[in-house]
Order: sequence, then C-alpha cells, then structure tokens
Amino acid sequence: MIIVMHKHAPAEAVAAVTDFIRSKGLREHVSRGDERTIIGAVGDERVFQVQEIEALPHVERAIRVLSNWRIISRETQAEDSVVTVRGVAFGGAKILSVTALPDYAAADALYLDPFRLPDNPYAEQQPPNEKEQIRLLRGNTAANHAAGRPVLVRIRDVRQIEAALQAEADILYLGGELMANRALQDEIGRLNTPLVLCKDKHHSTDEWLTAAEHIALKGNHQIILGESGTLSFSPRHPHRLDTDALVRARRLCRLPVLANITRLHHSDMPQEILRKLAEAAGANAVVHTLNTSIR
Repeated sequence: MIIVMHKHAPAEAVAAVTDFIRSKGLREHVSRGDERTIIGAVGDERVFQVQEIEALPHVERAIRVLSNWRIISRETQAEDSVVTVRGVAFGGAKILSVTALPDYAAADALYLDPFRLPDNPYAEQQPPNEKEQIRLLRGNTAANHAAGRPVLVRIRDVRQIEAALQAEADILYLGGELMANRALQDEIGRLNTPLVLCKDKHHSTDEWLTAAEHIALKGNHQIILGESGTLSFSPRHPHRLDTDALVRARRLCRLPVLANITRLHHSDMPQEILRKLAEAAGANAVVHTLNTSIR
C-alpha cells in the first residue's frame, strides 16, 4: 500500500502512520520529499482497510497495491478453475450452452428462475405455493438429469436455498440483487454446492471478485462468476452486456465465467450477436433462449 501524506505533514503524523503499519505486522518504507512524505507499507496489506489509514491525521490518501482477493486470484493459481457438475465442465475447453427453455433439449444445462415475481407491480401476485414449486422443480430436474444435464436454479432469498436443494438443483444461481447480501453469501459459502455469483448492474468488477472471495473464504470454492448486464447509455435499451467486466474478470481471476443474455437482447442487438460477444470476451458458458445450440 502507498500512503500519501498531506503537504508538510509533521513528523509526529508520519510516526503515527509507521507505528500503525508495524502494529499490523508490516514494515514501512518512507520517502521524504521537499513538500510531501510518501510511505510504503511492505507486506500483505489486506490486514487493514484503506479507510483505517485515511482516518489517521495528515493522511491525504492511501492506494492499494494488492487486490482484495487471493483464493480466486490468478496470482495464487494461474490455471483456470473447472467446476464439473454431472459430467459437464464449466470452465473447460468447451463453451457451454445453458438454455432457459425447459423443453429445449439441445443444450448442455438448464437455467430455471422459479421464484421470480412479475415485473409489473399491478399484476396479480399470489403467494407462491412452495410445495407446488418444489414439485415442478423436481419434475424439471429429473427430466434433465435423465438426459445428463445439470440444472441451475436461481434463488432470490436465503429462505429459498432449502427449497432449491430439496428439488435437487445442481447449481444455485445468485442474481445480482444478492451481491451485497453477506448473510446469504455466508450460508452459501458453508455448503458443498456449486453456485453462480452474478454482479448487479451497478457493481464494479472489483466488488464482484471481492464477493466471490468472501464466499471462498467460507470454504466453498465451486464458484462460477455470472454476468447478466450493466447500465447502458441508451434510453431505449437501458442494459447491455458488460464485456469489459468479462474480460477483466477472466484476466484477474481463475474462476469460470457465465454470461446470462436472456434479458439483454433487443431489436438492435439479437441474442446471436450477444452470444458471440460473450464468447469473444471469454465467457465459459452462455444462458440464452435461442433454439440453436452454441457451437
């Protein structure tokens, strides 16, 4: 970490920063200029937060050199991770086709969103019948398991984990709205169940990877990163595929990446083009509603 002191910071303030660095088990490297002093914290800077340093007197700013993730980083393991479910490898040499159409057979896996409520707030929203949901889920999962296809089930609340597992879901899919839900991530992290962690439309790649690291720290390393869109500048089409995030995640992180394009296509950007963009950006799997398989 690089710590920049205010102009003409007194020696006492510099000493306070170096004492703090040493208290965390790191050592300091101090460079004194005519107007400013710059202090380098040498060692694993993840033991403290930037805010802790910047709260010290006469500290102008602190800049991290290392990232907030280690377990999932390519610095720890350069090779791509592979999450294999029912013989289907997420992160292998093949780009997987994941269909959101339950009756479509020419795909490698099935994506289901059984707990989704209508987007229209005026639409009739009956309380979900959990037993009926589990029955329908079991029917879909059984049919796909018989064909050798794993099933991804999207959950929208921590209380839906048990229902999804009762229905024999192979992969739990966490939508972007759960990116900041640490309680749910703690629970998922304690399970020995593969999962997809999607970032929300306003989250950065760094926040995405930090959330994945949080889950991995709890013990679950069967993580697939999910990208389902980010904010767009077009008033007609407010969301777009975040190809920048896909490329950066693949460069920094060893986890497989899945792109969900089911709600991103429109008249100017058909699904087939989106699929090719996701593939070019490094996606290992694509969720779609196309009637043709990904080659």
